[in-house]
Amino acid sequence: MLRRLAALLLVLGVVAGCGEERAGEGQATLWVTRDRGAHVVVTAQVPAGISAMEALRRKADVDTRYGGRYVQAVNGIEGSLTARHDWFYYVNGYEADVGAADYTVHDGDVIWFDYRGWAGQMRVPVVVGAFPEPFLHGWAGDRRPTVIEGGPPSLEGKLAKLVGASIGLDRSANRLRLVPGTGLRAQLTGSPGDPVVFTLGRQTAKRLLADPAAVRFRYSVP
Repeated sequence: MLRRLAALLLVLGVVAGCGEERAGEGQATLWVTRDRGAHVVVTAQVPAGISAMEALRRKADVDTRYGGRYVQAVNGIEGSLTARHDWFYYVNGYEADVGAADYTVHDGDVIWFDYRGWAGQMRVPVVVGAFPEPFLHGWAGDRRPTVIEGGPPSLEGKLAKLVGASIGLDRSANRLRLVPGTGLRAQLTGSPGDPVVFTLGRQTAKRLLADPAAVRFRYSVP
């Protein structure tokens, strides 16, 4: 009996020491950047089904706080209340409102940790740098419909294919608004998963059709 108990404790010790969560099906993308995406630290593929924190741990050295639920440092880059710099994370462009240990990664998600100053602006509820997210995978596995508006019809049609959108009126949908000129800006009123409004200059839209990654790691494009 004592031998069986010792063996069980040994197995539990190994499992606790490993600390890896069991992965599910599918893959997600992990990004780690600094200064609103200006400097890229890590880009990698991670399995779905694990927490955002576990995804980060598998590809970087991580220190945590508040019982392991929030990121304190990544690869030695440490948050500081005094310096007013910290780690923020985004899921498909949405700024997360739960700790990284509490978000389960879904197939196709873009999990983005960014280290930035917050003295002038604490929250940035939604960003454009994971485009064509959040139109493709939404939040927590729940994808909203998308409406494109602003014409011309030929450009709307091409963008609809890129983001999986329809053309018409739906008050519960994400909106991609085309305007003259350049730029890409995002707006969210509410919580992650609520409808977003992306305002996209037609010249930038043509650039994105040629290269959907053209705005990668950007909070917005002027």
